[in-house]
Amino acid sequence: MPGDGGGGAAGGMTSYRALVTIFGVLAIGLGVAIVVETAIYGGGIGYILGLLFAALGVGRLYLLRRRP
Repeated sequence: MPGDGGGGAAGGMTSYRALVTIFGVLAIGLGVAIVVETAIYGGGIGYILGLLFAALGVGRLYLLRRRP
């Protein structure tokens, strides 16, 4: 039955973990791309934004792996 809490929780958590992993990897990739583009076209705030995006991705992956 929907909403009874049986059986569906494991599948939902697996999907959640997969989506968080994808989001973390994409954030890291975006951060690296921003830093590279900033280095190619000249300095600026892109270094800070790239590092923040990369840190966001690393943080999400770290918290996901820490969670039981």
